[in-house]
Amino acid sequence: MLRFAQSRVTCSAGTGFEQPPQVNRLVGGDVVVQLDPAPFSRHLRVHRHRDHTVLELLGEIDIAAAVEIAPYLDRVTAHPGARIVIDLRSIEFFDCSGLRLLYRALSRTHDHGGQLHLVCTHPLTLRVLRITGLNRLLPPHPTPDAALGQPEATSGTL
Repeated sequence: MLRFAQSRVTCSAGTGFEQPPQVNRLVGGDVVVQLDPAPFSRHLRVHRHRDHTVLELLGEIDIAAAVEIAPYLDRVTAHPGARIVIDLRSIEFFDCSGLRLLYRALSRTHDHGGQLHLVCTHPLTLRVLRITGLNRLLPPHPTPDAALGQPEATSGTL
């Protein structure tokens, strides 16, 4: 495992399954950059898009996947003023555990003064969002650009 310190890089052997530290600090010149560690989950890919953190959920989002995703989702949504997009376009299955993740992310983002946007095109998932009413609190969009292109279409009030 590589660990970055302000003046050195250290490496220690491990199994590869250790949880990463909460935040790494990288120093370059006069600037200190805070980075969240990459999630350890085959159900989540994270990247940046237009100054937002995009959490792309992958595959089957059931209770087992939710257990893997929740700790990272909690870290990201705890940042004051976090700007997050949850992208569901790559999911194959989505049950109540996924709904719970969405509602938790929405609640935590609002509690910390942030924004949460949802991208979803899967017809069955859109139907579940509509039936549960979550689509009124977190309106789905077809693409990240569509979600971010309309400031008035950000997530609703809890």
